[in-house]
Amino acid sequence: MLRLGTASARWVIAATVLGSGVAFLDGTVVNVALPSIGRDLHTDVAGLQWTIDAYLVTLTALLLFGGALGDRLGRKRVFIGGLVAFTVASAGCAAAPNATVLALARAVQGAGGAFLVPGSLSIIAASFAEDDRARAIGTWSGLAAISGAVGPFLGGWLVDAASWRWVFLVNVPIAAVTIVVTAVHVPETRSENRAPLDLTGAVLASLGLGGACWALIQGPQSVDAGVVAAAILGAGALAAFLVRESRHSHPMLPLALFRSAQFSGANGTTLAVYAAVGAAFFMIVLELQLALHYSALESGAALLPITALMLTLSARAGALAQRIGPRLPMTVGPALVGVGTLLFTRVHPGSHYVTAVLPAAVVFGLGLAITVAPLTAAVFAAVDADDMGIASGVNNAAARLAGLLAVAVLPAVVHLDTTLAPSVLTDRVAAAMRICAGLCALGGLVAWLTVRKISAVTTTVPANVIQPCQDPSVAHAATG
Repeated sequence: MLRLGTASARWVIAATVLGSGVAFLDGTVVNVALPSIGRDLHTDVAGLQWTIDAYLVTLTALLLFGGALGDRLGRKRVFIGGLVAFTVASAGCAAAPNATVLALARAVQGAGGAFLVPGSLSIIAASFAEDDRARAIGTWSGLAAISGAVGPFLGGWLVDAASWRWVFLVNVPIAAVTIVVTAVHVPETRSENRAPLDLTGAVLASLGLGGACWALIQGPQSVDAGVVAAAILGAGALAAFLVRESRHSHPMLPLALFRSAQFSGANGTTLAVYAAVGAAFFMIVLELQLALHYSALESGAALLPITALMLTLSARAGALAQRIGPRLPMTVGPALVGVGTLLFTRVHPGSHYVTAVLPAAVVFGLGLAITVAPLTAAVFAAVDADDMGIASGVNNAAARLAGLLAVAVLPAVVHLDTTLAPSVLTDRVAAAMRICAGLCALGGLVAWLTVRKISAVTTTVPANVIQPCQDPSVAHAATG
């Protein structure tokens, strides 16, 4: 077992920080590049939706399976495999000649992330001595979060100075270095538990989410045979997935966890709030660049207060939840996120950043900072210690699923189109923001009605573990 302060420990932390950091970075740079991608590849809103959702489909479907696969085959081996897939897919994204190829490459990226991100935390948990583990995880979390914070600046600068393609190419050298460091310095570990892998469950989840997503994104444009077939496939695969998980001896998604009202409620709050967050970030960036004519760098910087507030206040919110319990913060936090989304409805062509965008970003970020750590504590408090890994993995998968569905549905609901006149575009985005506010209110209400326990769990990872901007950060991802 490794001890903090040793050279071996520093190499392991460096490898896991770089590995998860490249995924965190990818999550925060892609949104600011969407308008540029749309112009260069001549794609509409549906194409931009797939740029986000193709990644989220495979990440969400394979996240729990990725953690279990690492336990079985070796965490180092699966971590490197995820890095290789992520690197190759990043190069494919950068070289994509059209929106279809970009979406396919993004799907491979998501699959790589599903094997990469859970592995980063499980490697630390398995490699460090027990009394050093919490500090090692805290160090990993803090350093990896920096990549998410610099993402909007880096992504905006790359788009403005070179091309959106560099948003994906920047991953390649970082991942290549990480592969070498991991191969040389990270020890191999695996679980003694030889439980069978739920490969069928992973395939059914992927087919179900992919089919449903296709029908939701393409359906509003024209309901043809392909859309109907996708809807039938998606619904049938998801139904089959639930049936299988209820009968499998070692399911990827243990449905028994949902017998806890608090666990179900916390995940319900996650679905509602992160649906609002996912849709809001997708559309706000489009509005800032297409209607207010911000550059990519300016739009990324405009939303930086949200990340800054989460980085500075999340640990304090977690400490507060330890003292008073998660129920009140999980009610107030979503309400503030909802107020922030309503404030975004004040943004229109000619608005000044300080009077329109900044207040909305500050309230939005404050609400998220208050929400996320208590939400994590509520999930942990609802399950036994042996189930914490899978419970946190389920919660992170719920967050990714929420973003996937919101990005697929809400643009169609408000008839969003990148060719709209600026004033019309802002009206459509405002309508979506009001729906997002309603989702946040629903999330807070669910928390108030279902969350009861005061968590005795100390959250070793600060509450920036799930960040906005479609960030695939899954610091509590399942490790088995």
